[in-house]
Amino acid sequence: MNKNKLKVVKRIEHSPTLNTVLMVEQVLKNAEEIATIAELKRRLPKKVMHNTLLLILDYLQFSGKIIIGTKGVLWVFAERKELNHLISHGLEV
Repeated sequence: MNKNKLKVVKRIEHSPTLNTVLMVEQVLKNAEEIATIAELKRRLPKKVMHNTLLLILDYLQFSGKIIIGTKGVLWVFAERKELNHLISHGLEV
């Protein structure tokens, strides 16, 4: 078999539910400061498996909603209502 044609498939053991993703998003939105993964786990209203949390954080980073740095995780996504407010009060060039 040709080695170039081998495909590596990453098997996900446990996929997060939409409710879990939304719960993590809400906690990060309300944090207002950098939170470590350990702090994030403590703030969550329900327990989440570590690998599931990492998978959610990877998704949120890929979608541009968070930044993961050496000191922790920070919510950076601006919701549309905030953008509409900024647009309506901005200067037209």
